[in-house]
Amino acid sequence: MAEQIMPNFIKKRALLTPEREALHFEGRNYTFSELYDRAYQIAGQLTALGLRKQQYIGVLLKNHADTAFIYLSLHLLGIRAVILNNRLSAEELAWQLKDSKSTFLITERAFSTKYQEIKNACPKITFISKEELFEANFTKPDVVEEISLDEICTVMYTSGTTGHPKGVIQTYGNHWWSAVGSALNLGLNEKDCWLCTVPLFHISGYSIIMRNIIYGMKIVIHESFYEEKTIESIQNEHVTIMSVVSTMLSRIEEALDKSKLPTEFRCMLLGGGPASKSLLEKCLAKNIPVYQTYGMTETSSQIVTLSPEYSLNKLGSAGKVLFPSQLKIVTSDGEEANANEAGEIIVKGPNVTRGYLNRNEETTNKLVNGWLSTGDIGYLDNEGFLYVLDRRSDLIISGGENIYPAEIEGVLVAHPDITDAGVIGLKDERWGEVPVAFVVLKKTLSEDEIVQYCRQKVAKYKVPKKIYPIESIPRNASKKILRRELRKRLESL
Repeated sequence: MAEQIMPNFIKKRALLTPEREALHFEGRNYTFSELYDRAYQIAGQLTALGLRKQQYIGVLLKNHADTAFIYLSLHLLGIRAVILNNRLSAEELAWQLKDSKSTFLITERAFSTKYQEIKNACPKITFISKEELFEANFTKPDVVEEISLDEICTVMYTSGTTGHPKGVIQTYGNHWWSAVGSALNLGLNEKDCWLCTVPLFHISGYSIIMRNIIYGMKIVIHESFYEEKTIESIQNEHVTIMSVVSTMLSRIEEALDKSKLPTEFRCMLLGGGPASKSLLEKCLAKNIPVYQTYGMTETSSQIVTLSPEYSLNKLGSAGKVLFPSQLKIVTSDGEEANANEAGEIIVKGPNVTRGYLNRNEETTNKLVNGWLSTGDIGYLDNEGFLYVLDRRSDLIISGGENIYPAEIEGVLVAHPDITDAGVIGLKDERWGEVPVAFVVLKKTLSEDEIVQYCRQKVAKYKVPKKIYPIESIPRNASKKILRRELRKRLESL
């Protein structure tokens, strides 16, 4: 099949609507023409520093207008961005940089302690802080005029069920079709404005930048989430759409108190697990339109969405699969499940990844004839609405962040005085769930010592909130941890 070629996204957008408002950050507005000019300037500075087309480049930045400019400058140069989660530890980030064979890391002074540690672990990588970058010389960049939809745009690491994370390949075509699927579902209005308070290093945040240039829609970026600032922005910047997780939605609903959002606001796009019935009812009472979704890094944002009119009579459902995509439930013997019969959720579509970076075996195992095994368990009702029963076997979702117990267990047993460990999620009012750990000790260690050790190895949100010493971790015949036994143990404590 002939490859599909399109004009460079940001260049085309600047040509179509140069004077249209594109981005608002900290009281400053930028048009699409200014967005392009900033990206072009940075592309020239990156060229002068030696960056070239098709290199893998690590990017470790905070939520900021500058981050959007840098991402778009990489589009102009045809560079593949390895987008790093700035909440991770230096050790985790160094591993991802080595695994992706990144040649440069673009970061900022805010992460200076972290990047000093990464530098020691990755001596072959050239480090560029954005502050140095913006002062660098300019060399006329070789702008990629056309892009193949098969070309790699970004790589984002997702934690695996077994230890190390995997780099998910996202092509320009994946991002394009994700934006198209979302527009066909939510509709598109020339007055639309999307508020981004979710991290730009997540697919939820990055996809907003892609929609920004594909739709020609204004976006508002916040450095992080504060409910008061969010409500203020929705009112002052005429925001119509916002991406949230349950904890954020709950805080917005509470902060509104007796007031309501403006009538032009039309969509809270909710990811990271379903909302409770009580929260949906509170939102309904305040006319907050909630669209529940199901998606993952591998699907370049949501692939299933539930419209507000179904939010209560299809309570707990993630909705129906978006227009360009397909979804099936397969039973353990590989057959397609009947309606209301649980099985593994598998997905297919032009927004679905073509695989994992430098991981041919895992790609072959997870992708068969274009169908991606999600590892999640669910069922479709008689009308084709998806209900997710169990997120990727043992996944813990904490404040919208995915935590895999196997990863934390690997860190714990690497401690010389911990012989075995089991991690499960504990329900938490603020975060949805938090990880707790059971450990088998060689010699006495205090909870604080174990927590401090974990803090050096993994991101703060992955550090177990409670540590319970135990004589042995319950396992089955094939040595798999019996997490239900650990849950029983937790309930009896």
